[in-house]
Amino acid sequence: MLKKGNPVPPSPLQTEHARRGRHHYVTGGLTALALGLFAAAAALAVVQPGYQAPPSLEPTSLAISLPDDLPTEPTRFSQPFIDETQIRPGDTLSAILQRLGIDEEGLQAFLTHDPEARSIYKLYPGRTVRAALDQDGRLVWLRYYHTPGAADGGDYVAKWLEVKPSEDGEFVATEETQATETGIRVAEGRITSSLFGATDAAGIPDNITLQMADILASKIDFLRDLRKGDEFRIVYETQSHNGKSVGAGRILALEFHNNGKEHQAVWFAPEDGPAGYYDFEGKSLRGAFLRNALKFSRISSTFGVRKHPIHNRWMGHKGVDYAARTGTPIHATADGTVDFIGNQRGYGKTIVLKHHGKFTTLYAHQSRFAAGLKKGDKVQQGQVIGYVGATGWATGPHLHYEFRVANKPIDPLSVDLPVARALEGKDKQAFMTAMAGYQQQLQVLRPGPADVQLASR
Repeated sequence: MLKKGNPVPPSPLQTEHARRGRHHYVTGGLTALALGLFAAAAALAVVQPGYQAPPSLEPTSLAISLPDDLPTEPTRFSQPFIDETQIRPGDTLSAILQRLGIDEEGLQAFLTHDPEARSIYKLYPGRTVRAALDQDGRLVWLRYYHTPGAADGGDYVAKWLEVKPSEDGEFVATEETQATETGIRVAEGRITSSLFGATDAAGIPDNITLQMADILASKIDFLRDLRKGDEFRIVYETQSHNGKSVGAGRILALEFHNNGKEHQAVWFAPEDGPAGYYDFEGKSLRGAFLRNALKFSRISSTFGVRKHPIHNRWMGHKGVDYAARTGTPIHATADGTVDFIGNQRGYGKTIVLKHHGKFTTLYAHQSRFAAGLKKGDKVQQGQVIGYVGATGWATGPHLHYEFRVANKPIDPLSVDLPVARALEGKDKQAFMTAMAGYQQQLQVLRPGPADVQLASR
């Protein structure tokens, strides 16, 4: 029997709560508050081993005034609830809104007919749609990430359609663009059936796979040369937005072991030339010159002596004529700088490109030049510089192409074209520094001695 004035011993449940440090929030007035104080006093009376308890205290009543504005209901969570879904093949706009729990009157009709929301007319499988709803289930915003990662002037951006309710009870749609965050990823793979099969297994995006095939196209025929067991290691850029992956950028470094041969590529931008891929020795992976400046054409006149179609006498022909329709794109056969652009007597509209060393190329009889191209501009191999025409001394639309060494015309169809350019001087030093960093990243993926022994068993 308890004597008057002695504290009530704590129950096992109260003792366990005190030991774990659990708390109760008071919402029931003075009675609940008094019970809380009483339980706390009881908990303090629990004696730990080796601890001397203080003398017992008589219960004391306390007068506490509660604030008048004490909330009678729990405060609602003020942040919107955000959900997302990926577009599936065969999806409809109605199905997507339903999965996101959106039941907003007039929203689907707005998305279907408003011209500012036209980007949502095409639902690309795999793209993301996100929605934010308030505590009442009303729409705060809807976002369709139709272009999750795209190059824009050298930078990568995320583009999305954003739809919000307007103050007049309608909706407003805007296209938003924001720069993505660039990261670096290192990956490896082994060929078992195909290149895409290997990259899929390694989680490598398809656009990186296509870049890989393009970079090494002059070294490997990816349709015929691949062998089971071929291996590759790769360093490439990743793009993210708000912490979510939105795509991949450019391959930075690549090693590919194909049928006993090793091929490498490193992205580098020299000071005096356009950026491109080089092997580990600093040699460009692109041939120095293309054989043809037109992709689809026929040779109408070769290099050498011929009877001129206009002057009607035998004259030396310093280039090769390619017959093609007016407007056919003309491509630069090598990296270079525009040395001349304009009219040049019988050549008509002409461009002369200056390349490394003593090499120049001439493109004549053009109908027009590529927009914005001017003297001093740098161009890349394969870049469109103009269009076929019949300006100057020409009887029909064609391209007159000349290949010159030290300003002397050479037959481009028979000459051994220069080998790929190799970096020199400061460019070579800068390249070796950049390559050393990529090699360290690739080294992480290279098998060590234990891995080689294990693989050989």
